Amino acid sequence: SFDRAMKAGIDDVGLGFLFGLYDWKFDLLALLQHANYLDREYNVGPHTISFPRIKPAKGADLSYNPPYPVNDLDFKKAVSIVRLSLPYTGMILSTRESPKLRDELFNLGISQISAASSTEVGGYKKEDGEGQFSIEDRRSLDEIVHDLLKSGFIPSFCTACYRSGRTGERFMSLAKPGEINNLCTPNALLTLKEYLIDYAKEETKSLGESLLGSFMNGSSDSIKKKFFKLLRRVENGERDLYL
Repeated sequence: SFDRAMKAGIDDVGLGFLFGLYDWKFDLLALLQHANYLDREYNVGPHTISFPRIKPAKGADLSYNPPYPVNDLDFKKAVSIVRLSLPYTGMILSTRESPKLRDELFNLGISQISAASSTEVGGYKKEDGEGQFSIEDRRSLDEIVHDLLKSGFIPSFCTACYRSGRTGERFMSLAKPGEINNLCTPNALLTLKEYLIDYAKEETKSLGESLLGSFMNGSSDSIKKKFFKLLRRVENGERDLYL
């Protein structure tokens, strides 16, 4: 399916497998081989890799007794292995996992998470009940943003690369050598600033504002100049600005 997608002109793909269906070591090795194949064949590795783990789901007996259960330690190993093997890829974790484990996995390589999720049909219009799978992290979006800031991370809502056409080989040319950071950091901060102004609670806003400028330390003068110019525009009411 990925070959057909690439040949059809889709230049940006994500990989992943459901932990618990088979031996995670075998599945992980297959995933890494697949990533290397795509990189070798099309010069484009996976933009993202997801880490879903089987959790209890109403009506799915297997979910309460997975054939190959994966404990937290092995799950952490899997995240670490992918981060070391594919340093350029985004790594995604859902609200299936507990707040404590999710916080730990940020330090091992996870870079993208969902927040305040519902897996039930119509779940955002009513209290969450039984959905596609059980949710363990029920923190609000503001709580997660607050906790990320407190841990020294930048909560980002950025979609600039997709919207600017920085996908496929163009994205890889920036991500593999780490040059994407020159865009990711200022764009993340611009989206964070929007959130702090429009949605954040006072404690989160105060924490974010105190950290905002420090994240640009180490950036080039030209990047800083562009960033602070856009930041002032955000402060003056403009939205959806990015490099």
